Amino acid sequence: MSLWFPRLASDRVLRTRPVDGPFALTLTENNANRLYCLNDAAERQGLYRGMSFSDARAFCPDLVSLPARPDLDRRFLASLRRWATRWCPWVGIEDRDGLVLNITGSAHLFGGEAAMVRDMRRRFPRAGMTVRIGLGHTRGAAWARAHYGQGAALADLPVAALRLDADTATRLARMGLRTIGQLSATPRAPLARRFGAGLLVRLDQALGDQPEQIDPVQEPPHYGVRLTLPEPIGLESDVMAAAGRLLDRLCDKLRDQQAGARGLVLTVRRVDSHAQDVELRLARPMRDPARILPLFQRGVAKVDAGFGIDQIRLEAVQVEPLPAEQITQAGRRDPGRLDDLITRIGTRVGLENVQRFLPADSHIPERSFTIAPAAHAQPQGGWVSQNPRPARIFPPEPIKATGNRPPERFRWRRMALTTGRATGPERIAPEWWLDDPNWRSGIRDYWRIETREGRRLWMFYTPQNPGWFVQGEFA
Repeated sequence: MSLWFPRLASDRVLRTRPVDGPFALTLTENNANRLYCLNDAAERQGLYRGMSFSDARAFCPDLVSLPARPDLDRRFLASLRRWATRWCPWVGIEDRDGLVLNITGSAHLFGGEAAMVRDMRRRFPRAGMTVRIGLGHTRGAAWARAHYGQGAALADLPVAALRLDADTATRLARMGLRTIGQLSATPRAPLARRFGAGLLVRLDQALGDQPEQIDPVQEPPHYGVRLTLPEPIGLESDVMAAAGRLLDRLCDKLRDQQAGARGLVLTVRRVDSHAQDVELRLARPMRDPARILPLFQRGVAKVDAGFGIDQIRLEAVQVEPLPAEQITQAGRRDPGRLDDLITRIGTRVGLENVQRFLPADSHIPERSFTIAPAAHAQPQGGWVSQNPRPARIFPPEPIKATGNRPPERFRWRRMALTTGRATGPERIAPEWWLDDPNWRSGIRDYWRIETREGRRLWMFYTPQNPGWFVQGEFA
């Protein structure tokens, strides 16, 4: 069985936002705004798909339009596919506006094929959907009848019903082959030489001489488990024990799919039907119950049990791939204590506020690193420099000094300092392809200054605009 929704996009919108009169969805293609899908009232006005939107407004001034959303149309078609499993379990998506069903062994449950079709024709219009239904012994025959004639003989349908492209159908029509019957009666060898093997494959699939499989879309795994308690509980230890049992089951599902949880929600429902959520965001994908359970302790302690909790549900709301790791003779990698620490701190201050420094490709000191949330960034690479860099870098602070050599005595931050040892200079030029206001003074000569008072400073001198500055301090 083939189900074709010729107005899938417009029906999706009109189900929630009804419009009395002509309505169309528009889509911009090749810098031109054209009609993408329209309702029956718009077609009666002479509008058609692919028509320029400006021409459509000239023909129909009262046309109501909205921009098309093909991504939402795909999601809606996936929802229709799940709904269509009420008639049979083998349901697949065909093109961008159709479904294909293998009703073998299912039609008798509804009283036969005719009764099943009547049920569909009753339910789809009630849901606001325009549908055309085709039945056939093959997938190709069902598609042909849904698109070109319900109940018609396959031999009488046009050759375009074989799911051919427009160019091939036009070339066949010029040869006088306008119907499937005429095409099947034509010698196959000349057709194969002129049109290729694809034409004959489509013909054999429609006639049943070559099988065509229906691949049902697999439902994505659902990472949720639930526990209904025979008696209400209220102690924190009891809730944690129940959460531990749910974690064992959930982690088994994750392990089977080679996935790990990054976000978990523990929902506790009280006997008065009031529900409370305990959210947990992890620094890394995990599926180890022993590591995850203690991280729920802080959130569970804040739960108000009221007169008791009778149901607990655990769901992994964010899942990422986590393939199995090879265990070598040298032992396993770091078990993730740092990730657990980041998660514990993140539950208090937010995971985005736990940050780490990452190296950046720039010789400018201020741009040699980036700051990223530790939970979403892995340590990578390292800083490579022939000269050491200070542990602390801050905006340049001017000091009073003259000459291009480090001053013997100077004041910085109200401290009188004396130069004991100076190493340098290291000349750094600005990145000329970037306009950085902090580097408009030109090149800089950096020095490492060890003072007799114990301070180890990173200073630079600007030859083009003479001046001395302190920009960092070594540990």
